[in-house]
Amino acid sequence: MDLDTITAVLTPRSREDLAAWREGDAWLAGGTWLFSEPQPGLARLQDLSRLGWAPVEIDADGLRIAATCTIAQLDRVECPAGWTAAPLIGQCCRALLGSFKIWNTATVGGNLCMALPAGPLIALAAALDGTCLIWRQDGGERRLPVIDFVRGPQETALAPGEVLRRIDLPAAALRRRPAFRRISLSPNGRSGALLIGTRDPDGSAALTVTAATRRPVRLAWPTLPDAATLAARLAAAIPNDLYYDDVHGAPDWRRHVTHLLAEEIRRALDGDPGP
Repeated sequence: MDLDTITAVLTPRSREDLAAWREGDAWLAGGTWLFSEPQPGLARLQDLSRLGWAPVEIDADGLRIAATCTIAQLDRVECPAGWTAAPLIGQCCRALLGSFKIWNTATVGGNLCMALPAGPLIALAAALDGTCLIWRQDGGERRLPVIDFVRGPQETALAPGEVLRRIDLPAAALRRRPAFRRISLSPNGRSGALLIGTRDPDGSAALTVTAATRRPVRLAWPTLPDAATLAARLAAAIPNDLYYDDVHGAPDWRRHVTHLLAEEIRRALDGDPGP
């Protein structure tokens, strides 16, 4: 879609080239949402794609994902053999259910900054203790856990003019044993619930709930809980008004499938591969 209110498109090549933020500005990365509907409040775009950020970097500390990394680039990442949680990357990329055009244009940073409950890269980063590196307007930077970055539907912790630079996933989280479950109302529909469980070598476990809820919810235990403990913790941590309500699923259905998938994950992490 043409955006007929835009009067300028800036293409900075370095952080120093970023123009001072003003009302009517928007950061442009993939633009798959930005150009999908009218944006009457916008007058200027600042294109982040020319900043030359490496899509992904791998070292002993973990995986660093640039905000401008596309879904296709992330899906092609070859992780070290010891990163047992690496299959979650492909599973979450495929949960996007986009065409090859979307995959080659949409960005990881855009998925987080849109903050839609069904954003699968939000689920990936929240489940693996992801941390956001954020560029502040004053030239400094700050870090924020992904679980705190997304506050609700299309609401993030970014202040006006701040830039999501990258998402860091620690190597320790990538060495966890994973379990992934997703459900939607139709075979190719948007996620109604997307849950990821992980278990550390020391036996501790965590469960991250997304898509079913208005914001990511992460629960952790020193040891894998039994079924009753899991159900009670879910009920206490996710009140009814936290379940999302839209055409992709009613709150009572989302609550039901969240408990169902959580129990499947618990069993999988306990050694039962399940369905």
